Amino acid sequence: MTITVYCASSRKVDKKYFDDARLLADELYKQNARIIYGGGAVGLMGALADRYLELGGDITGVIPEFMVKVEWAHPGVKDMRIVHDMHERKKLLIEESDAILALPGGTGTLEELTEVITLKRLGKFNKPIILLNTSGFYNPLQNFFKKMADEHFLHPEHLMMWQLLDKPENFWQVYKKAPEWPENAINKAQI
Repeated sequence: MTITVYCASSRKVDKKYFDDARLLADELYKQNARIIYGGGAVGLMGALADRYLELGGDITGVIPEFMVKVEWAHPGVKDMRIVHDMHERKKLLIEESDAILALPGGTGTLEELTEVITLKRLGKFNKPIILLNTSGFYNPLQNFFKKMADEHFLHPEHLMMWQLLDKPENFWQVYKKAPEWPENAINKAQI
């Protein structure tokens, strides 16, 4: 089982986000999951990787070479895949994934998340997408997507392409309850 985790590199976020990143690492380790993530050493990326390495978990980083040059790569992650650019990184992050898990984050996390949601809508990615909703972080995004559906930019059923997760310790329950997404979803992509 490989779980792709999108997460931020900011060092300045509230402690609660770091705590949830570490708790998430504990939960994934309990089921012997392999983590694939953005390869960073700081922020939530660093907290997640540090905890998973401490537990002895299997973790893979995917990082563009320009980030390696400025020393953003986590030195403890042995399986570090260095790619040419962000496009290649995003492709590799989902290629081997059995699920996507987005922690709270900034524009990079949002961009990765919305791309994979778009791919799911088009039937190019049909696995679970789960958003760790620490302290309601993703509620405004959820409301924005609902507005898209209300205004007929999305089908209401597109709002089921992802699930919100309020507590890291409930990850596996939410994962198991994620609805199947049809490979022919492209047939309903347009409104």
